[in-house]
Amino acid sequence: MRTKVPIALKVILGLVFIVSAILKVVDMNQFEIYVYSYHFFSLNFSFLVARAAIIAEFVLGIMLVSNCLHKLTWWGSVAMLTGYTLLLIYALVEGRTDNCHCFGDFVQLDPMQSILKNVALLLLFLLVYNAKEWKTPFRWIVFCLAVMASTIAVFVVSPPDNFTPSYEPEHSLQTELFEALVDDAPLDTLDLRKGKQVVGIFSSGCDYCKMAARKLSLMQQFYGFPPENITYVFMGSAEGVERFYEQSESVRYRHVLYPDVVRLLKAINGNFPVIVFMDDGAVVHEYGFRNMREDEIKAFFGQ
Repeated sequence: MRTKVPIALKVILGLVFIVSAILKVVDMNQFEIYVYSYHFFSLNFSFLVARAAIIAEFVLGIMLVSNCLHKLTWWGSVAMLTGYTLLLIYALVEGRTDNCHCFGDFVQLDPMQSILKNVALLLLFLLVYNAKEWKTPFRWIVFCLAVMASTIAVFVVSPPDNFTPSYEPEHSLQTELFEALVDDAPLDTLDLRKGKQVVGIFSSGCDYCKMAARKLSLMQQFYGFPPENITYVFMGSAEGVERFYEQSESVRYRHVLYPDVVRLLKAINGNFPVIVFMDDGAVVHEYGFRNMREDEIKAFFGQ
């Protein structure tokens, strides 16, 4: 009976890892942005780091459940939890209170709550340190299959944007119609034709708009672009805009509720979001959520 308890506990820990990995995959877009928000990596490399973290969690979960390669799995699990905990301590020192995405967006945990969760898991791992593994001749095959299956699953279910062609139109913006918007009320008083300006066109209820706004605000902070030169143009209501800022965790930039919805939709060809980069009134770049290019944006911001 005593030998079965550690094995049962390992299965439970493995299931926690597997569920955590699956929920991250379901919430992949948000998890990518969370990884990028630390600015340890570029946007494109953050896509790969996010998937590598999920693959490691998947593999460790499968190996814990299968009770194979005990010492390797135990040390890998403890190292991963310790690494996450150190990252969360850093987040706490930085004053961050946002969701750590340990369980995607489905279980909201701030850094302190997640640290406590990791400490509890580490204590449980101490209880299974001396568990007896099943020494089957196929344990390395199980490990290799777990790595292959996890990698294929992650990249097939949610391929990174920089590895796949974007389904967003390259040119959603109807330039002439957009320029007419800039020159007419209520945008004509904002000096959008002076110097470098960024205009984000969003629907207040659009999830991809919220994530695009989060990406843009992170880049603005990373590269020191003047916040007063960024304008959000919304389709929606004042209440919707407040929810947009709260849910997107974007910096609050100057914003306008555009009254003529039909005209706005024609200018962006019905596609949300559209982010327009202008230099002295000329459109330099336009992006949707998936085709934002950090190198181009960094160059535009003068870095």
